[in-house]
Amino acid sequence: MKIKCPVCRRKTQWQDNPYRPFCSERCKLIDLGAWASGEYRIKGMPDDESAAQPSDKETENA
Repeated sequence: MKIKCPVCRRKTQWQDNPYRPFCSERCKLIDLGAWASGEYRIKGMPDDESAAQPSDKETENA
């Protein structure tokens, strides 16, 4: 089965492709870099920073 690489849009083979869904290691690394730099984002509610803080009860037992 042939698919389009999500980075360069070149047609590539799905089966026996170690980089799938990408056509090459280069395209795979370009995509990884985009995620790491924040170019891609998943929409959602912002994190509630107060939820990450330990409660008074948790700090008393520490």
